[in-house]
Amino acid sequence: MSDLGKNFDLAAARAKLEKARGRHYWRSLEDLASTPEFQELLEREFPRQAIGWSDDENPVEGRRNFLKLMGASLALGGLTACTRQPTEQITPYVRQPEELIPGRPLFYATSMTLNGVAKGILAESHEGRPTKIEGNPEHPATLGAADALLQASVLDLYDPDRSTNVLFQGEIRSWSDFYTNLRAVLAGQAAKQGAGIHILTETITSPTAADQLQRIQKLYPAVKWHQWEPAGPHSARAGAALAFAQPVNTYYDVSKANVIVSLDSDFLATGSAGFRYARQFAARRRVRGDQTAMNRLYVVEPMPTPTGSKADHRISLRAGDVEEFAWALATALGAANAPKSGDNAAIYQKVGPIAKDLQAHKGASLVIPGEHQPPAVHTLAHVMNASLGNVGNTVFYTDPIEANPVDQLASLQGLISDLDGGSVDLLLILGGNPVFNAPVEFGLKDRIQKARLRVHLSPLADETSEVCQWNLPEAHFLETWGDARAFDGTVSLQQPLIEPLYGGRSVLEVLNMLTDNPLLSTYDLVKGYWASQHKDADFEAWWRRSVHDGVIAGSALPAKTPAVRGEAASSPPPPRGLNGMLEVVFRPDPAIYDGRFANNAWLQEWPKPITKLSWDNAAIMSPADAQRFDVVPKEPLDYGMTGVPMVELTYQGRTLRAPVFVQPGHANGSVTLHLGYGRTHSGRAGTGMGFNPYGLRTSKALWQDVGLEVKKSSGTYLLAVTQNEHVLDTRRHIYRAADIEEYKKNPEAPHEGAEVPPRELTLYPEYSYNGYAWGMAIDLSACTGCGACVTACQAENNIAVVGKDQVRRGRNMQWLRVDSYYNGDPNNPTLGNQPVPCMQCENAPCELVCPVQATTHSAEGLNDMVYNRCVGTRYCSNNCPYKVRRFNYYLFSDFETPSLKLLRNPDVTVRSRGVMEKCTYCVQRINHAKIDAEREDRKVREGEIQTACQATCPTEAIIFGDINDPASRVSKMKAEKLNYAMLADLNTRPRTTYLASLRNPNPEMEA
Repeated sequence: MSDLGKNFDLAAARAKLEKARGRHYWRSLEDLASTPEFQELLEREFPRQAIGWSDDENPVEGRRNFLKLMGASLALGGLTACTRQPTEQITPYVRQPEELIPGRPLFYATSMTLNGVAKGILAESHEGRPTKIEGNPEHPATLGAADALLQASVLDLYDPDRSTNVLFQGEIRSWSDFYTNLRAVLAGQAAKQGAGIHILTETITSPTAADQLQRIQKLYPAVKWHQWEPAGPHSARAGAALAFAQPVNTYYDVSKANVIVSLDSDFLATGSAGFRYARQFAARRRVRGDQTAMNRLYVVEPMPTPTGSKADHRISLRAGDVEEFAWALATALGAANAPKSGDNAAIYQKVGPIAKDLQAHKGASLVIPGEHQPPAVHTLAHVMNASLGNVGNTVFYTDPIEANPVDQLASLQGLISDLDGGSVDLLLILGGNPVFNAPVEFGLKDRIQKARLRVHLSPLADETSEVCQWNLPEAHFLETWGDARAFDGTVSLQQPLIEPLYGGRSVLEVLNMLTDNPLLSTYDLVKGYWASQHKDADFEAWWRRSVHDGVIAGSALPAKTPAVRGEAASSPPPPRGLNGMLEVVFRPDPAIYDGRFANNAWLQEWPKPITKLSWDNAAIMSPADAQRFDVVPKEPLDYGMTGVPMVELTYQGRTLRAPVFVQPGHANGSVTLHLGYGRTHSGRAGTGMGFNPYGLRTSKALWQDVGLEVKKSSGTYLLAVTQNEHVLDTRRHIYRAADIEEYKKNPEAPHEGAEVPPRELTLYPEYSYNGYAWGMAIDLSACTGCGACVTACQAENNIAVVGKDQVRRGRNMQWLRVDSYYNGDPNNPTLGNQPVPCMQCENAPCELVCPVQATTHSAEGLNDMVYNRCVGTRYCSNNCPYKVRRFNYYLFSDFETPSLKLLRNPDVTVRSRGVMEKCTYCVQRINHAKIDAEREDRKVREGEIQTACQATCPTEAIIFGDINDPASRVSKMKAEKLNYAMLADLNTRPRTTYLASLRNPNPEMEA
């Protein structure tokens, strides 16, 4: 049994940290406690669960079998290349499209929406098959970047569980059958002016859809349009109304802010403009040469986030106490007058220096409220930004980007009232899954069935589909035309790359069936609407340019300066006196969001930022609370093998059983639950995974509330957590950081304690890289740990999904991992992130031990894998000090499902069982660029090659290029004083190096 579970002592851990010299970084509580089990894990030569070709009952026979396999390895290495491809009939083009060149991808600008807000992307297409998503550099929201949700969206297109037919009460019908039924209902509604028609949608910002709804309401004046978005910015709308007495959209210019205060806002990783904010923030964190000016970030939050990991000061505070913190800060700034409360004296000690810092940077500061904080926090943020002179400099207001910015909770309650009154003849549910994600007390599953005719448009059968008579297959955004507004109102166009695979149709098409011109295509609808708006003679040229760019130039909404109401911050709430009460906090899951991506296996298997949990959610709490409730895991190193304790969470008379996850830095007195899990109808990947927090979520507590009761339950639960897989000894200066003032005084501060052997100290023969020499540099000051690079790599390189059972055994296949590091008190540590791809060592330890030369060195310094030579000895993995190699223990790749065959990148080999694989620096992209350069008789240009991880990174933390070119960005980064190589003392000479992380703490808060 682990020592951590038996006697882990927070006080003892703090004492140990105080005795440590310099910064001591740790990856987990087990690492901090230095349990014997953890030390054994560090020193183990073979990876955990690396069991194969063994015979426990007869070890002698097992050894003989091993020797037989090794004796045949050279022969196997030669024979595996001699395979026969199956004979299949193929059909050539009669006339090949002019722009299509086999083997060369095409890119199309389009957009994806989340909460109705558009994010511009470039979709990569191979011979008519979308295979990869990149950010659109012309789009104001993405700037060429993408997150894990965007990267994984292409997998949803080829999801084998998608709805393939129109169904009526479970029987296959056609779209014409549905249309006939719909028109009959509409004919009966004519006399009632559509009083029995109710349309329920998610948030709509599409100008074309808004125009359609207006036309429908002209035909049927009594029709009712309802909206519901379970993870929408409900509080932001209400807070703006309180502050300005009108609906207002808010966005920021982070690049101009010297001091930023985040009130429980993960603005660097989530939200409608997260990519843009991350790019702007990181640009102010880069220290190059004598340029040492940095911005400063304060973060107040209950649960550690990527934004919190970049904070110069992170304050761990219960979600319910953030409002009190906001009142205290506004009072210190002179923007409010709230009396001090004795409940949280610690809050007021920290507010003073922050307020002073903000006042010293008037007009160049920011206060950002969290989307999930109550309206009062948003109102106070508006008041503080106005008092600091930030409006028009770092804070901007526009009219709402939504077509109808209503209170969506009230909108849904209005629908329920009409359902209970029996007045709903036709209920059209266009997208969304309200039966699953509506507030639990609404009982929508039973109430929806009171509608006489129920229609649901969705990509796959879900919980709402179960209670509807008509189930219509929804088209993927890569299959249809559309438009939507971005965070600033910029209109983004959506164009299809492929015909609908299963005859699906979009929201625009179904809405159009209710109009007086129901046969128009989505192309005609979108183009026709914009033709009515742009009446110049050059419309066709304008339209082609807009479609090409993916955005309509000049369509951003104009900024305005609404006046803050004088009474907006005049009525602070009375002290609540809730210090001893436990709160429940609901948040969208980083991977599957509100549950809509539950059947996306890439996202399910993606190690979530900070927790590194995959395929599940859990009741996340602090180490102190875990001890308080006696639910510290007994074998924390083996979450996936021995399990973690279960707890019963009771709120408002409803109970949920869930496993415990202990998270350093989580606020005491708070339990975080990520939404979206516990699905009962969500395809093969999503059904039955995790636990359903919607069963506790009410309309009065959409995001947080006190009154939670926690009780230890019986049994344990297996979690798949990757934080302690591929672990490296943190005593060896794996992750390095320093404070900016410390660095200014001593530029060698990040390198203290590091040992770098002389270059000539090696038994390897020296090799001269006279041509290209590829290398990578990763700026840890810029990396937020968002994990977009992990999914981008998976999509680009045909990396297989292995499932929860294999992940918990340490067999996940992602080539790139992002390690989290902690420093300081376990209750409120400093966080750091470190992406770890293959190091592409010049003195690669893996190459010497391969008996069949399946891993070799290229003339350009790449550590190449020859898959058809590999016989699976795994010697290379055992000899890799960075633990970046992945082995196919089984046939993880799906060679049978037809739709998944369309997904794969044709430039990358699909691996099979018994083969080792790893990061290749996206060698296929390197070769494409080299071929183009050779054809044009030139060298590869700087920036012409971008690895998948580099291309998607919102902060541009990853830079790749030719290190033989002194003018290249990567060469310049490697010349910086902050540059270091991981485990340089081993003299492996890695081509991947890091720039140590720098922070800019406030000296007044360090005292």
